[in-house]
Amino acid sequence: MEGYPLHTKVEKLIQTRLGDIVLESHNGFPLNETNLYLVSQNGQVVWKAEKPDADTLFSRMRMNEDGLTLSTYTIGGHACDLDLRTGKIVSQTKIQ
Repeated sequence: MEGYPLHTKVEKLIQTRLGDIVLESHNGFPLNETNLYLVSQNGQVVWKAEKPDADTLFSRMRMNEDGLTLSTYTIGGHACDLDLRTGKIVSQTKIQ
């Protein structure tokens, strides 16, 4: 687990051929950063997930069946799909 966690504790980890997707606990995590990121096999952070809102953090994640995207949810009520290769948002919805 070299290279993570960055600030808090690991809530969930998904191993992929690209590396480990890490979701850190949002409790105590700095709001100006993102608590979801990909770490390569050599321990380097490849990407940090794009957030749908600057004042939110991720609370859940799961790999989609297509193997190319990641479904995420935020504490701010967003549901987002992220590109697995870049961590960029490909779709998002605000949940009320």
